[in-house]
Amino acid sequence: MSTDLPVPMKFQLPDGWHAASPDELGLPDVAFVALNAATHGSGFTANITIDGEVRTDGASLAEIADESVANLRDAAPTVTVAQRTDLGGAEAPGLAQDLRVTLGEGEVRDLVQSQVYLTVPDAEDSGKRAVVRASLTVAENQLDVVLEDFREFVSSIRLDTERL
Repeated sequence: MSTDLPVPMKFQLPDGWHAASPDELGLPDVAFVALNAATHGSGFTANITIDGEVRTDGASLAEIADESVANLRDAAPTVTVAQRTDLGGAEAPGLAQDLRVTLGEGEVRDLVQSQVYLTVPDAEDSGKRAVVRASLTVAENQLDVVLEDFREFVSSIRLDTERL
């Protein structure tokens, strides 16, 4: 069963993207999945996922991003960090990283995954925060086609204060 985000979030999907069931796609650990219609049927459908968790361990965003890399390495023979950038400020830090992923079961496939980590501090407990990750996964040759869509999507993500 798909998971919920640790805090209510709202966002806007760019044109050409549609929501899909995480459970039907075999992604029970994510809260939301969107698929790109233009890449459907091309051998790999570009997708955006959102997941998140509450962290109380004091891990830096770089350490959390390293955990994501390690988890991907459990499923893919090759995962490399192509780029990592700090985002935001002291009150709401963020991090972006671009990964190169090679899947090797049967047919070798080169993918790119762009991840953006956003944080929401707990107003009552300074040692507690929600970390939300938005990820774009595409075949390498699709990146130029959908990267701007992902940037637009990420820029639309907001805390849904009406549902707090």
